Amino acid sequence: MTGLTLRPAADCAFDAVALGEVMLRLDPGDRRVRTARRFDVHEGGGEYNVARGLRRCFGLRTAVVTALADNDIGLLVEELILTGGVDTSWIRWVPYDGIGRTVRNGLNFTERGFGVRGALGISDRGHTAASQLRPDDVDWDRLFGDLGVRWLHTGGIFAGLSETTSDVVIAAMESARRHGTVVSYDLNFRPSLWAGVGGQERAREVNGEIVGLVDVILGNEEDFTAALGYPVTDTGDGVDLDDLDVAAFARMIEAVVADHPGLSIAATTLRRVTSASTNDWGALAWSAASGFVRATQRDGVDILDRVGGGDSFGSGLIYALLTGLDLATAVDYGAAHGALAMTTPGDVSMASLAEVQALVRGAGARVQR
Repeated sequence: MTGLTLRPAADCAFDAVALGEVMLRLDPGDRRVRTARRFDVHEGGGEYNVARGLRRCFGLRTAVVTALADNDIGLLVEELILTGGVDTSWIRWVPYDGIGRTVRNGLNFTERGFGVRGALGISDRGHTAASQLRPDDVDWDRLFGDLGVRWLHTGGIFAGLSETTSDVVIAAMESARRHGTVVSYDLNFRPSLWAGVGGQERAREVNGEIVGLVDVILGNEEDFTAALGYPVTDTGDGVDLDDLDVAAFARMIEAVVADHPGLSIAATTLRRVTSASTNDWGALAWSAASGFVRATQRDGVDILDRVGGGDSFGSGLIYALLTGLDLATAVDYGAAHGALAMTTPGDVSMASLAEVQALVRGAGARVQR
């Protein structure tokens, strides 16, 4: 039991819809942004990555609600989204002014990191089409009511993108709840995004309002503190984020759900960063029905590209919940999918359902022939 009431798949056009910005990621491979002479391109965005994983890895019907400037960069992003199998009919296309003075598409330059050099992300996303979305730009009741959606996923990256995007998040959630759609929200706190719209104080104010509309809340080991203000309570052993104390994080989640009784599920990834190339990786989840459950702990996970690992955790967890699996299994699916996603380049998962299931069962890394 998870405490979630899911709409029947037969009554809905989409299993899941993501709300958020989709950027063009420029990846210098094993080089630095500052010394690169060529870049690989991928699409990516904290909310979109979940919908993409649900479609390509898990075979569900997904769409993305976003906005793009109507130029060739926007068309490239759309092409990448289509390659990922995500429905693009809810993209809002905004006329381009020729030089990006009033509207443009977001870019994200991302280094993977290696060893003692951490991953580096440099966003170039001011005045983007997605950041200028308004609540009434989307016919939410048609999407969630007439067409039908089983699950809405959005997050703190989009909520912090501009002074208006948190209002868009709230409008989408209110409509989703009216029509019986489950709502999940990844806190995904980014200080650089909130700096221009009120900083951490504003982030906590906005997220505090949003959480009241959420069924499933996600985050990492830092997000609940940074985005909501809940401290990790030290157990007396000098707890910090580099020496994870699962009991301390459990108490933090207990405090969150006590203050927000509408939450059905809370889940957090647990990551200890040994180096940019090696992380200890796990997860913890709670529901009223099951209490706390913990994913298989994987220490010493080798990382090729850590960006998107948390999003892939989210899509694995959501897939399992949508298909009726219990929370203990769901958190294992999420942790396994996140681990696999970090072995390939780009924000989005290249894993298959069979690979996720094999890793959940304990499969190793021997050659598959």
